[in-house]
Amino acid sequence: MGTPATDGIDFTIIVPTRDRPAQLAACLRALADLRYPRSRFEVIVVDDGSRELVEPVVEQVRGQIQISVQKQRGSGPAAARNLGAACARGKYLAFTDDDCAPEPDWLDRLAARLAEAPNAAVGGRTINGLENNVFSAASQALLSYLYEYFNNDPTKPWFLATCNFALDAKIFHSVGGFERSYPCAAGEDRDLSDRLRLKGHPMAYAPDAVVRHRHPLTLASFWTQHFRYGRGARIYRREHRKRWGSDVRFEPLRFYWGMLSWPLRQEGLRAPLVVSALMALSQAANAAGFFWEWWNEKRGRSHAERR
Repeated sequence: MGTPATDGIDFTIIVPTRDRPAQLAACLRALADLRYPRSRFEVIVVDDGSRELVEPVVEQVRGQIQISVQKQRGSGPAAARNLGAACARGKYLAFTDDDCAPEPDWLDRLAARLAEAPNAAVGGRTINGLENNVFSAASQALLSYLYEYFNNDPTKPWFLATCNFALDAKIFHSVGGFERSYPCAAGEDRDLSDRLRLKGHPMAYAPDAVVRHRHPLTLASFWTQHFRYGRGARIYRREHRKRWGSDVRFEPLRFYWGMLSWPLRQEGLRAPLVVSALMALSQAANAAGFFWEWWNEKRGRSHAERR
């Protein structure tokens, strides 16, 4: 797959984390089980202001894989990923989240796709790892639908999620990394995809590079998650306009109809009607977050004008 870095590290896997020691431990165990040669990848855990030390969790796998810890003061996952990238030794950066468990052949699959398209950003497939949690299932179903809708041409995907994503470190730095203005995990992956397209970098999809997403949700945390996505969507529209000089178009009604009917067309999905209803709720939360962010922008502008 291309020429490795001078110190022999092909991949740096970056894992931002905050206050989720149990999920982080499961993630690191999965990374320790990767089949990729141990000497050819490293893991950087970026502690984004956790209340408890992450070192005891990291020590559980130290000696099995090359791993280090970086720390920052609660600046958000976008900034955390940038910090990890700044310390990386690998030729390629691979991103996943602390509540994700990559399959053992994950890096092999990403490496194979990057060998075919070394200048591309490559995204893999994410599946729900908590089948009995209907809120987690609905959140993952929404992501799967977005992948199907925006990436209907697998040779020219439009959007890649950062829980399962890899690219050349030089390309990452050339576009400025992740945009730090996203305060939470919402929209920064879409923003990076947008800037990669602006600079002419292709994107590729590797459906055989699988990550299991294990994010336990309740009704309240499901609402909060999608409220944050709405905030991120507003920030993304603002940043996109600055870059391209045009607005992001709102999706037509068939997009939303397709979303609500998507769970009913999936074989093996539990409680598809409930999942469909929750996907509708996600859009209400998304709209609320979008207008909350918009309103705060307006208030900030008015305040600046008064000053």
